[in-house]
Amino acid sequence: METIELRSPSFNDHAPIPPRHAHDRENVSPALEWSGVPAGTAELCLVCEDPDAPSGTFVHWVVAGLEATLTALQEGAVPAGAVEGTNGFGEKGWGGPQPPPGDDAHRYFFRLSASSAPLNLGAGATADELRGALEGNEIGRGTLIGIYQR
Repeated sequence: METIELRSPSFNDHAPIPPRHAHDRENVSPALEWSGVPAGTAELCLVCEDPDAPSGTFVHWVVAGLEATLTALQEGAVPAGAVEGTNGFGEKGWGGPQPPPGDDAHRYFFRLSASSAPLNLGAGATADELRGALEGNEIGRGTLIGIYQR
């Protein structure tokens, strides 16, 4: 599997995510940029999850149907043709960090994957549905980790 370099102009890898992206603040998705998408990519997809949530891994964002030629997502937006799935808050789209007050900083894993085949997911798809569709088709991946504490 090839490595995609995933980064954000909003925060550095393993560094704090700015409060404006938090669910209880402006709840705007961070801008993301990437390079190194492998040849043969039919579609890109993205999942953001918090493995440190008290009840187990919490999904903050699911995006599928991203064109293979894209190199970025603008802050607070997804391009036409892409679909956003359901996050752990039961909402479609970005649901920013909201760890329990007093918890140690939580980690937020942004994973961009390249698929060799169209995933054909609809709006509202879950992270598990995305992972299932991606199984056997993933040819590249990039990971960016942000941290957040209230």
